[in-house]
Amino acid sequence: MYRSLDSEKIVNTIGTLCRRIDERFPDSGLGKVCRELLTIAGESQERSAWIAKPHTALRVITWLVLIIMAGGLIAVLASAAWPRGGFELVGLVQGLEAALNITILFGAAALFLVTVEVRMKRKRALKAIHELRALAHVIDMHQLTKDPERLRVRAQDTASSPKRTLRAPELVRYLDYCSEMLSLIGKLAALYVQKFDDPVALAAVNEVEELTTSLSRKIWQKIMILNVILAEELV
Repeated sequence: MYRSLDSEKIVNTIGTLCRRIDERFPDSGLGKVCRELLTIAGESQERSAWIAKPHTALRVITWLVLIIMAGGLIAVLASAAWPRGGFELVGLVQGLEAALNITILFGAAALFLVTVEVRMKRKRALKAIHELRALAHVIDMHQLTKDPERLRVRAQDTASSPKRTLRAPELVRYLDYCSEMLSLIGKLAALYVQKFDDPVALAAVNEVEELTTSLSRKIWQKIMILNVILAEELV
């Protein structure tokens, strides 16, 4: 029961997070990013299901083509005219070389056809994972200017300084929402390799999880500073 990710529950969790953000920060940019994450989550649910299922029609076509190719090769060999006087050394070498070239070409064509399904799934998975990676960077951009030290040290703002309207408790919630969204991005990425054992896609998912973990670590460092500030205010 708890040995695999449930895509439906991930989507529901993201939907709940969107409502929480909208209720606390109405019409915020972070809320729009979360709604985009919810849209991607719905798409991820469909894409991961497509990647996980076997494509029987494609496999049947692949095997039919392989059988036709093998049958054609056998027919060519069967209809070949063999010399009655036996093979000369030069002719034997040339014949073996031609047979080896045909075998290599047939093997390459067979390998290409057998891996068509995997390559199709990999291409679709990598494209979706790239979208999640880009969204993680967008979330990081939203928390970039949320500097807790500005609450402790009142520096002179310039015309280009970012607006700082959030108090410490609100800033904690804002950063916490960013961290939750990053965590959910990692879960969405993991959906693509849950039932698709491909090393290339798995490596891409690991990169996304490392990225989101690293970004969350930076966010939690800010949250820890804010907790210290809040504790100082209570003293």
